[in-house]
Amino acid sequence: MQNESARRLNLLKTTMKNSIFAIGSKDYQQIAPLLLRLAIGFGFMAHGWAKLVRGPEAFSKLLTQLDVPLPHLMAWISTLTELLAGAALFAGAFVSIVAIPLIATMSVAIFTIHIHYGYSSIKTIGLSGHGPIFAPLGYEINVLYITGLLSLIISGAGKYSLDGQLAKKRPV
Repeated sequence: MQNESARRLNLLKTTMKNSIFAIGSKDYQQIAPLLLRLAIGFGFMAHGWAKLVRGPEAFSKLLTQLDVPLPHLMAWISTLTELLAGAALFAGAFVSIVAIPLIATMSVAIFTIHIHYGYSSIKTIGLSGHGPIFAPLGYEINVLYITGLLSLIISGAGKYSLDGQLAKKRPV
């Protein structure tokens, strides 16, 4: 009885791993994932590029204030993850794999920074001569990024992706 349960659990794990993370099991005739990949990939690259241009040292100061361990190392890891994984996502390369560290990055941002400001990312708190004044961002955008990444893990990178091209070349 216990061996049968273990066998079923292993079969379930293998099936989940093969269907969620495997390139060959996705429907690459879809075009919709292209739009998600381009928007999300560009967003991560833009944020990573901003951190790189300002210098990860500037971002490490924020991480120090948040009591993040090894803030200088984590600033570099975050910057490079956003840049490189964002670029891979943009190109549709290894989407199910690169989505994982991006989800982790967004989750850390939610629970270290944004959770204190509530859900909404658009909160007008005043008006100046130059336009509206906004409160700090909530975690809404982070949730949207995570949801988009989960959608790409489930659906695959789509027809116009490097993953789609690799899937065409794999024997069935």
